[in-house]
Amino acid sequence: MEVIYTGLRQTPEMVCATAIDEDVDVIGLSMLSGGHMALAPRVVKLLADQDAGIPVVVGGIIPEQDVPKLLEAGVACVLHPGASAEEVANAVAQAAADAVT
Repeated sequence: MEVIYTGLRQTPEMVCATAIDEDVDVIGLSMLSGGHMALAPRVVKLLADQDAGIPVVVGGIIPEQDVPKLLEAGVACVLHPGASAEEVANAVAQAAADAVT
């Protein structure tokens, strides 16, 4: 698995287009701006609309009350500040494995 960094201020459409073009296994979104409830579900929906089957992992400053809503919207996993590198790697690997099955 490799990492493709698309940079800051990417729209959901740009993220999805790059992910599909690059044939990624998982999309990781770092959300520190408070836009997680608008942006992450939009990415999930755009991927579903294109039958891309790419799981989305979200990390950042996510209030606990928003976690169930993100999971219901189709986000594979939500990570919080302080998650270790091992936790992040495991979440990404699990999301990729779940997408294959």
